[in-house]
Amino acid sequence: MIKRILSKIYKIIFNFIATVFPIHKGLVLFESFNGKLPSDNPYAIYQELVKQTEKKNLYWGIKKEYMKEARAQYPDLNLIPRFSVQWLWFATRANFWVFNSRMPNWLKKNNDTIYIQTWHGTPLKRLGADIQEVAMPGTDTENYKNNFIFEANRWDYLIVPNEYSKKVFKQAFHFQNDMLEIGYPRNDELVNNKANKKLQNELKKKIIGKEKGRVILYAPTWRDDYFIKKGSYRFFIPFDLEKIVNCLDKEDTLIIRPHYLVGDTIDITGYEDQVKVCMNEAINDLYLISDLLITDYSSVMFDFAILQRPMLFYPYDMAHYEEKLRGFYLDYSEVPGPIAENEEYLYKFIREFISQGKFSKYDNIMKQFEQLFCSWENGDASEKVSKVITEK
Repeated sequence: MIKRILSKIYKIIFNFIATVFPIHKGLVLFESFNGKLPSDNPYAIYQELVKQTEKKNLYWGIKKEYMKEARAQYPDLNLIPRFSVQWLWFATRANFWVFNSRMPNWLKKNNDTIYIQTWHGTPLKRLGADIQEVAMPGTDTENYKNNFIFEANRWDYLIVPNEYSKKVFKQAFHFQNDMLEIGYPRNDELVNNKANKKLQNELKKKIIGKEKGRVILYAPTWRDDYFIKKGSYRFFIPFDLEKIVNCLDKEDTLIIRPHYLVGDTIDITGYEDQVKVCMNEAINDLYLISDLLITDYSSVMFDFAILQRPMLFYPYDMAHYEEKLRGFYLDYSEVPGPIAENEEYLYKFIREFISQGKFSKYDNIMKQFEQLFCSWENGDASEKVSKVITEK
């Protein structure tokens, strides 16, 4: 009870500061995935911006549980604990917010703060106001939609990666402010390094300890009804690790990359030689070293398409996901790769890839998919966002 009262007083004080105090000119507050390690679009923007402005004005909000790792991996960044007094002081007086996920509604935005929402993917699954029935604990459909729309109305700029996303975001977020139609800053790295074999081999050695063999990346989305606690969801491996490994050559590696909302520990005991769980590695690094992507309904398919490499789709719970949870914007049958409807088809298609190196039937479909969703990706989105910040 006392803790709740103190928390309320705390919020009132800092919302008062946001109302009365002026912004600190040039101060930029970054966050990736609500305070996880610096990554994704915000980090790509930061890397460009630090070339053009004083680093002392650029700060990162990091959750306490990630602070030790963040300090070890990013010793040159200005890191502050998320929701600390220092963080709230900077949040209420920042010139810019650069975030890729929603912020809590109770945090008041200073009237002079410019909020750049980068978002974090091209949507296949329904978003925001387009979700018919919300299955997330702790909220209901009406509150979820209202909170989403309230947050989106605070965004001064929203980065969009393609024409399709522009239409979806406008509808799902009820967004009426400025859209930056520039592609995703995080994808600059993919565009500029997709043919850089030297870098890709260096990344392979760093991440899996060797340069030999193919890399198969399994990167699924999260399930709204696999709930642990707020912002954290369960994960299970929907295939037999032994059977997957038996499909591979001895030098090959399977990387499992859960969605950022997954809070489970993933057990790969007995298969460590050929299976790796990569929770915190930069997703672009994983894309660049991967020869095949296996996914379900995740937006990773749209970014990976930049590389024009094979994809395999494993929607093992399609009926439940489409009817009971989110639903889709696109016809799933048009994805740019084979669809494995069950485990046996999954193993069959993996063996086909291992023997042939691609899925020839989908070559033209992949090219069309890339043209539709990646045509705005020119390798300079980070530079364009940095100009918005430095020229304001």
